[in-house]
Amino acid sequence: MKQRIITIFLSLALGGTISSAQAAEATLQQVIATLEQGYASLQDLQASFNQSTTLAGFPKPQKGHGELALRRPPQGTAQFRFDYAVPKQSIISNGKQVWFYQPENRQVLVSSLEGMMKGGNSIGMAYLTGLGNVSKDFNAAFAKPSRDKQGNYLLELTPRKPTPVLSRLRLTIHEEAVNALLADGQTKEPFPVVASTVVDGSGTETRISYSRIRTNSGLSAAKFNFKVPQGVDIIKP
Repeated sequence: MKQRIITIFLSLALGGTISSAQAAEATLQQVIATLEQGYASLQDLQASFNQSTTLAGFPKPQKGHGELALRRPPQGTAQFRFDYAVPKQSIISNGKQVWFYQPENRQVLVSSLEGMMKGGNSIGMAYLTGLGNVSKDFNAAFAKPSRDKQGNYLLELTPRKPTPVLSRLRLTIHEEAVNALLADGQTKEPFPVVASTVVDGSGTETRISYSRIRTNSGLSAAKFNFKVPQGVDIIKP
């Protein structure tokens, strides 16, 4: 009896492995659809992140980590907030204005979102607000290889209108989200992005991986406004 149970268990395990290996490979359009469908249902996002930035000509990366929040109101520009634990700083936008707060220096840079983007500054992950229009805004292709070691899909996106802050974008898309689309015709993850890499016009690469992702929890707009503390210098461009 014991031997039979072991045999059944091995059969199920091997069967599961074979089934996974024989799972249908998604097309580029299906992976993009997973991303766009997810974003269509995304109202807000909270996640932990790890960031690594490699400056052109400097091989040693600069690393940081913290918490991010994103809110997509029914009307108007998306809002975002990046609170870095290392280095200690915050980048906050209510969709119109941006605050770049450095508490250790007791100063905050205040700018319009439009003005800061035109100035070529890298604002955290501002591109995240526009991933619902990948087909319209980017030329897309699979990376080489098209999957990472965990089976997640790797996309190479080139903006149809490159800017100083975004000349290329690489995205890692969660395999299970894609598989849900293949099985049911729709994805179940509003944010299927595992990691992203932004390459700006100077060749600087910023890679961010996401964990502890929570979506559509009803974040308030108040979270994306910033009250300047007393004694903090305000700097405007």
